[in-house]
Amino acid sequence: MAMEYLHFIQWPAMAVTVLATWFVASSRRGRREAGFWLFLFSNALWAAWAIDAHAYALLAMQFCLAFMNVRGWMKNAKPG
Repeated sequence: MAMEYLHFIQWPAMAVTVLATWFVASSRRGRREAGFWLFLFSNALWAAWAIDAHAYALLAMQFCLAFMNVRGWMKNAKPG
C-alpha cells in the first residue's frame, strides 16, 4: 500500500531540492548549513523515488551527489 504512494515523492523531492539550492546560495552561514541538510534530505527523497521507479541511474546520481555534498561540507569546515 505504501509503495503505491511513492510515485508522489518526486514533487516534494523537487521542492526540497529547489529550496536547498536557494539556501546554499545565501550569504548567511546558517542558511547555507540548512541548505546542506536539505540537499541530503532531497537526495534521500530522490533515492526512494528512484528505487520505486526503477530509475537506477538517478539512484546512482543521488549517491554521487550526496558524497560530493559531504565532501564539500568537510572542505568548507576546515579552517583557513
